[in-house]
Amino acid sequence: MKKKPQRKPAKSRKAGTPAASAPISLVLIDDNRLLREGLAALIHSQPGFRVLVASADVDEALMKAREAKPDVILVDFGLEDHDSLTLTATVHQEIPEARVIVMGLVPLMEDVGNYVRAGASGFIMKDASFDDLFATIRAVAGGAEVLPQALTNSLFTQIVRNVAMGSKARVLESVILTARERQVIELLGEGLSNKEIATRLHIAVHTVKSHVHNVLEKLALRSRLEVAAFSHAGGAKPTQP
Repeated sequence: MKKKPQRKPAKSRKAGTPAASAPISLVLIDDNRLLREGLAALIHSQPGFRVLVASADVDEALMKAREAKPDVILVDFGLEDHDSLTLTATVHQEIPEARVIVMGLVPLMEDVGNYVRAGASGFIMKDASFDDLFATIRAVAGGAEVLPQALTNSLFTQIVRNVAMGSKARVLESVILTARERQVIELLGEGLSNKEIATRLHIAVHTVKSHVHNVLEKLALRSRLEVAAFSHAGGAKPTQP
């Protein structure tokens, strides 16, 4: 009788060999207990996510965030006992490794621009689906900025209001954008990270950073999300080769 071939023992993973992708670590700050616990349970049930703490206590959440340096901090827009705008700025300044997503917004929010300038990297609308929630978390954790279409007009209106010239037409007439800068603006409008833009345009990441810097200066804007709003509003013209 022929002997059955013996199975070779499985090779063990060598030390230093990268394992599967680490889960996205999160801190959730929401003072609505029902929503907070429900959202935390939902996130726990999804592969690839890890909730470090879910709390209504801002001080407790910040202490945990300072220790663990999570990938993303979810902040409820409507905190009753704390100013969520100030909290966003505090996280951005004290824990720059963590990216802030503000939850629970409604269309035509008048102060969305303040949140952008405070350091928010993404927004989740009050009527967002679970798919929208997880897509936003993944995108922001990956380095992108996420501005829902419903907030674009609000942010663009604030941009125009804050620009000294006072109108979109005069802003556009005052700057000359190169063809490459226009491409970068359009891709920022899609919410792509610098690395993704570099891949799309077949250029180096540091070149993308340079283009983004130039665009911000030319348009007198402060953040990538403001550029995204400008892009959605048709602000990528005029161009020059």
